[in-house]
Amino acid sequence: MAETPKTPEGAHTDLAGDMSYGDYLSLDRLLGAQNPRSDNHNEMLFIIQHQTTELWLKLVLHELREARRRIAADDLSAAFKMLARVSRIMAQLIQAWDVLSTLTPRANTSPFAECWARPRASSPSSTG
Repeated sequence: MAETPKTPEGAHTDLAGDMSYGDYLSLDRLLGAQNPRSDNHNEMLFIIQHQTTELWLKLVLHELREARRRIAADDLSAAFKMLARVSRIMAQLIQAWDVLSTLTPRANTSPFAECWARPRASSPSSTG
C-alpha cells in the first residue's frame, strides 16, 4: 500500500467539496455563449471578438467607477493605479481588433450579419 504523502501543518488537501476553477469562472456558461446562426466559419471569430470586447468594456466601467470613488476619497494612488489599468485595457482592446483584419469586409460577415442586422419590428407610431 502506498504511504500517504506528508503535508505541512494545516495544509488543505481534501478539495472534493470545493468549487473548481471552471465553476468559479462559470466556464460552462461562458463557453456556451457562442451560438453561431449560420454555417459561415468566420462567424465564431466575429462573435468571440465582440463578446470579449463587451467583457473588457464592462471591466473598464468597473474600474472607472471605483477610480472616481477613490478620487472623491482623496486616495489618488489607488485611483491612478486603476486608471493605468484602464489604459492597458484600452490598449488590449485596440490590439485585439487586429484579429478581425483577417476577415474580408462584407464578404466574410454578410452571410451571418443578416442574423443580427435585421430591422426590428416597428412599433405603431402615434399620430399626435
